Amino acid sequence: MSRTSIRSVAVEPLNIPLLEPFTIATGSVAAANNVLVTLTLADGSAGYGECAPFSPSTGETQETALAAARGCAALVEGKDAAHWRVLSKRMRSVYFSQSTAIAGMEMALLDALTRSYAMPLSIFFGGASSEIETDYSIPMVTPEHGYELAKAAAARGITCLKVKVGGDIREDVARVEAIREGAPGLGLTLDANQGYTASEALLCLEALDDRDIRPLMMEQPVHKEDYEGLRYVTQHTGIPIAADESAYSAANVAHLISMGACNVVNIKLMKCGFVEALDIAAVCRATHTQLMIGAMMESRLATSAAAHFVAGLGGFRYIDLDTPMLLADDPFKGGYEQRGGVYDVSGVVSGLGIERR
Repeated sequence: MSRTSIRSVAVEPLNIPLLEPFTIATGSVAAANNVLVTLTLADGSAGYGECAPFSPSTGETQETALAAARGCAALVEGKDAAHWRVLSKRMRSVYFSQSTAIAGMEMALLDALTRSYAMPLSIFFGGASSEIETDYSIPMVTPEHGYELAKAAAARGITCLKVKVGGDIREDVARVEAIREGAPGLGLTLDANQGYTASEALLCLEALDDRDIRPLMMEQPVHKEDYEGLRYVTQHTGIPIAADESAYSAANVAHLISMGACNVVNIKLMKCGFVEALDIAAVCRATHTQLMIGAMMESRLATSAAAHFVAGLGGFRYIDLDTPMLLADDPFKGGYEQRGGVYDVSGVVSGLGIERR
């Protein structure tokens, strides 16, 4: 038995309340109802993984993620964590629709393995940098509340805000205007979460342009299956357009890019896991398509994994890993040091550097 053989895998619910309900075009959440994976190797190294299902995006619930994670655990127990790519392929062959379960299991595998190797996960992924800077998301709130949230974010040292749109265009424009007033010097990106038609998305951008507001990027303006609509928006505006819900595998991202349907691809580990995320990043680099990283409603654990992934690979233009700032509780410590919107992973000695409180 190798020292990196998987001795045991434990799967349990992970529930964390939010500071306030978070509303986007596809729904509202009041808590992160996730799954925690704890994987222990023969040498005693323990790794943590988090599955963060979000039904409107991945079609999963906490119940289905728990069941799939337990199924994945049975597939990897007794195997060598050093063969993490092979184990990922094995899990994917059985649970190909349960992406968050696979992502959480891969996370625990990689955390345990790099702890055993006594190296930080960011170094394992390439060590391109030791810090990243995230934006801060403002949900679909009233203009007045958006103004207050923007002001508070600016006071915290945040330099870029991501505004949720995709509802009534006039309300969306009023919200963006109020946020710009609350934090005039900050960068702005928009996320419609599939809420618009192609023409509505362009109307929204035109209305903002009339008010001298030019966002840095607009994310997923149309329904995830409306590739033609996505292409129409991309080709009729000078604002970079990102594919999020539409982009979930290397093959499908290659198709979107060849169509000219987007300028930016949002990689989320919960949509595809680590192995597929590496392939998506390679496709984007090869085609000079800008990279973005995003998250579901994730705790410090999954956020650390994404931060290490991005710091390791480098070259990400847009970073949206703010969800720990939206949670009312933090069951973990470590992973990164935070200053404003900057996550610094240089202090991590091995793995993700995460411990349970």
